[in-house]
Amino acid sequence: MTTWLTIPGLGGSGPRHWQSHWSRALPQVRRVVQVDWDSPVRRDWIRTLDAAVRQCHDDVILIAHSLGCALVAHWARQATGRVRGALLVAPADVDSAVHTPPVVRGFAPMPLQPLPFPSIVVASEDDPYVSMARARGFAAAWGSRFVSVGAAGHVNADSGLGSWPDGLSLVEALAAPVGAEDALHC
Repeated sequence: MTTWLTIPGLGGSGPRHWQSHWSRALPQVRRVVQVDWDSPVRRDWIRTLDAAVRQCHDDVILIAHSLGCALVAHWARQATGRVRGALLVAPADVDSAVHTPPVVRGFAPMPLQPLPFPSIVVASEDDPYVSMARARGFAAAWGSRFVSVGAAGHVNADSGLGSWPDGLSLVEALAAPVGAEDALHC
């Protein structure tokens, strides 16, 4: 069985967030829990993510939101072979003082190297934390498939997505058996 690790961003994902819905409803989902959600320290967050991946005995799908996407991009430099893919939702533009608060600047610059595993970047046309052009740029740099969800804010609890079934479909495409990668390129 593949383990799905949810990786919340700044502040964590509250109880109405789709990551929290998935954690409650799906037995394969585990949450990466940071010591301090409000004052992130990149090296500490990387260490926590690395430990969570290493504790998994199965293949892993990373499911990151917002600052969690920057975390995955930084951690990918030391990624293990057990990561089967990553869903990177609403990546926060940590390089932009216009889009993100100073507390996330410790994650700048955003790594722009290809990720060593398949990935999908999901972005919204009206996300206050990243422009659509910048999100597309992240996807291109990381070698990710890009998916626009239209006008869905920060693709979080305030977006009214509930358990976000469309997001689940994207994760299931990443979790598909090896050889079914064509599902990522529809």
